Amino acid sequence: MRLSHLPLRLTTGAFILNSGLNKRRLDAEGAAGLQAMAARVYPPASSMKPELFGKMLSYAEMSLGAALLAPFVPSRLAGVGLAFFSGSLFTIYLKTPGMTLADGIRPSQQGTVLAKDVWMLGIAGALILDRKGAVKRSGGAPS
Repeated sequence: MRLSHLPLRLTTGAFILNSGLNKRRLDAEGAAGLQAMAARVYPPASSMKPELFGKMLSYAEMSLGAALLAPFVPSRLAGVGLAFFSGSLFTIYLKTPGMTLADGIRPSQQGTVLAKDVWMLGIAGALILDRKGAVKRSGGAPS
């Protein structure tokens, strides 16, 4: 992990880990609401019991948060996990009625809750695309 990745990984990892920890005690109604949003985009999610869906979502968020916080997990690998997670949230945002304005991109008042998570997609891109050392093949200094 590069020093420049530390702020990206610490803030995002702590945020996602906290979200997963908070979902551990999600009640059936709350789990069903999250499941219904996910099922609009990922239909197989509807075949699960809401409580199981909530627990799996909680475990997935805690695992991703921990991976982002763990210095031994390569940044690109952590970035790929974050890309899948944030890409899923962004897809749910785009496909859920009422989340966007008429243009289908800009968030409505209700959509701001999900649209704000687009920052995680940007962080994932930075972690994936950042080249370690970027040394010229001729043996020159880093560019």
